[in-house]
Amino acid sequence: MSRNVVITGLGVVSGFGIGMEPLWAALCEGRSCLAPIRRFDASGFGCRIAGELPEGFGAKEHVPKGYRKATKVMARDSEIAVAAAKAAVEDAKLVTRGTGDGETAAATTYPAGRLGCQIGAGLIAAETDEMAGAMATAVGEDGGFTLRRWGGEGGQGMEALTPLWLLKYLPNMLACHVTIIHGAEGPSNTITCAEASATLSIGESVHVIERGAADACFSGGCESRVNVMGLMRWALAGMLADSGDEREGWRLVKPFDPQATGGLLGEGGGIVILEEEAAAKKRGARAYARIAGFGSSHSDPDYSESTHDEGFRYAIEAALEDARIGPGQVSAILPMAAGVKRFDDAEMSALRAVFGAGLASIPMITLTPNVGNCTAGTGGLQVAVAAKAIFEQRLPARLHSGKPAEGLQAGPAPSREANLNYVLVSTGSLGGQNGAVVLARA
Repeated sequence: MSRNVVITGLGVVSGFGIGMEPLWAALCEGRSCLAPIRRFDASGFGCRIAGELPEGFGAKEHVPKGYRKATKVMARDSEIAVAAAKAAVEDAKLVTRGTGDGETAAATTYPAGRLGCQIGAGLIAAETDEMAGAMATAVGEDGGFTLRRWGGEGGQGMEALTPLWLLKYLPNMLACHVTIIHGAEGPSNTITCAEASATLSIGESVHVIERGAADACFSGGCESRVNVMGLMRWALAGMLADSGDEREGWRLVKPFDPQATGGLLGEGGGIVILEEEAAAKKRGARAYARIAGFGSSHSDPDYSESTHDEGFRYAIEAALEDARIGPGQVSAILPMAAGVKRFDDAEMSALRAVFGAGLASIPMITLTPNVGNCTAGTGGLQVAVAAKAIFEQRLPARLHSGKPAEGLQAGPAPSREANLNYVLVSTGSLGGQNGAVVLARA
């Protein structure tokens, strides 16, 4: 007998705050959090705008009191993940080991072994001050940095790092902290495939539940690249828009616009609670949407080859086939829409190959002008917004300061009610991995 999977909890962290409601309100009102960077001095970069989390964000208020010491070894990505997981648990009305500071452990909604966790993560950037302080101790006789003193003869550099330093920056630490806090002892995995990480993690969770290895899973992804290393990597990859004197970031991000100059980074992500449908119904849980189909594939790593659209297309076609629906049944599309020309060209070409002339009649929901590219958190945000749109039967507003290519409903539009039966989410990545998910009315 097949096991259907539904989304019962939405845990979102974005530049608008913690939880789905602040993000949904901002999307429907057509607001953006893209603004001049506050966390560090970005004056040396051509791009000085990003989608930062609200000032004062930290993990301490999102973990049980007995776990607060562990926040000292949490990178910002892990902090985002534990906050998103807590929001998801509260939204789904789950009882876990992490609710009630452990006092309700005997009455958890699911046994520990039946609760899984698959979270997408990125290559976590070391904190600049922390790394620079250690590197400054590894100076040679010529006054320059030397590897010999960093970790070899007479080296002090590595010794200046805390012994637990590495535990902050392993990508699997996001899932590690979430599973420990909430007592998720079922199947666990971390997927590091850039922007596609969360989408692929959701597919992994669906398969875990379908095969009976768990009854519920934490799934999604989180990341922050709003830091010196993250901004530098994107700048060197030629993916950032030059902000110049512009202060309204949404004007720079132009999905599917032939004149687009690049995207902007954001920090945040989404973790959703996936449950086996019958188990969710038995406990009276609200289901936002059902996961109807999933597909994955791989493209040329930088989408520069002539066949660069094939990977995107294969993932979308596989998801539709898995959902047992045709392209004409899709009510809306939530694409990656990065505002980076080579990614957008590949995604646009794939969508046209799948949907043909019908693409012009399918509305799109674009998030990057509102929150930026949250890299490994992108797919988590996409799926959470898609689920909310289906549940509310509403399309959020669309921001766009340019002119998207012909035949795409990606230009500026107000929020409106809509009949949404199936919504497609598609996500590519800098490494060439692609994921697609079809959500349906629960």
